[in-house]
Amino acid sequence: MTPNPGRVNVSAAAAATGGVVAGAPAGSIVPPSAGGGPWAAASRPGAPSIASMLVPLIGLALLASVPFFAGEYLQDLVVKIVILAIFALSLELLAGTTGLVSLGHAAFLGIGAYAAVLLAPKTGAGSLPVMLALSMLCAAAYALFVGALSLRTRGVYFIMVTLAFAQMAYFIFHDTKLGGGSDGIYLNVKPMLAGVLDLKDRNAFYFFALGALAVTYGLLAALLRSRFGHALAGIRVNEQRMRAAGFRTYGYKLAAFVLAGALAGLAGFLIAVRDGFVNPEMLAWQESGTVLLMLILGGLGHLRGAVLGALVFTLLKELYSSEGWVGPLADHWQLTLGLTIIAFVATMPKGLIGLPAQLRRRPRPVEAADDE
Repeated sequence: MTPNPGRVNVSAAAAATGGVVAGAPAGSIVPPSAGGGPWAAASRPGAPSIASMLVPLIGLALLASVPFFAGEYLQDLVVKIVILAIFALSLELLAGTTGLVSLGHAAFLGIGAYAAVLLAPKTGAGSLPVMLALSMLCAAAYALFVGALSLRTRGVYFIMVTLAFAQMAYFIFHDTKLGGGSDGIYLNVKPMLAGVLDLKDRNAFYFFALGALAVTYGLLAALLRSRFGHALAGIRVNEQRMRAAGFRTYGYKLAAFVLAGALAGLAGFLIAVRDGFVNPEMLAWQESGTVLLMLILGGLGHLRGAVLGALVFTLLKELYSSEGWVGPLADHWQLTLGLTIIAFVATMPKGLIGLPAQLRRRPRPVEAADDE
């Protein structure tokens, strides 16, 4: 019988956490966040702090003001960052929260994008809610298939299996006429919502993408503070003890895998609508590696770190690929970007999100004592 993750027997919690839940009599019922071990190490506090709420809200307000003062280039750059932030948040649910490092996450991004194009009407604008739902459902369906098989492996084997499934999807679109082959396929007409919201309009698409990011961030923030999120955090810290406590961890991991795939499909849908074009390179393993770098750069295990990583990675890429800023080095932007990320990871092991705490922990110089 599967226990309710919201109410755990003390003996089971002790088994999962490696100790006795303090202050609870034997056989009583306590919340899973009580005690030590995985729950205490990984669970979030029940009520969000003021700072954790204000920072995303301030950032959202700043982004919402961009169309009122910025030009087309800056607005397009922000849209790119917003879409990549959604993609990074989807992988954060797997790698940062559940401890499942995947090198095949780009497959869900690409499938969501291809679904938006292939399922769109040949003539006329498609329904925005229908096309969005179909894109996310297609990505979630493939995630269910991949997760059902790959989650039976662990560690490096899980990474290689997810990579293999992503490459399989890549070659299906690349080597067949399903999606136009290696040339890709175009989206004829961008979707709209009942004639009110037309994504052909630059500002309309900007606010729609920004709203999608806000919903994604809010959904994941609420999920991580829920019983389900606490279970995922416990699995990341010590899955064996979670199973010893009676949790069927496979089901939790599969649910997280499918949800992450659906959110990646959302990002793919936005890319397809923004560009009006998709090609198989969206499913390549390099895209999976890129989004993983964003998480490492921003700080693995934090939603704000995923957004920050997408922001900094995109800005660095724009900087190093611009001849106006770096001159001839723009032709070798991959080299300079790689060296910069290596320097960041070497000096900030917790990512950019952990930099303030790292600075606070810096040891102060000890003054020499006066001789007596």
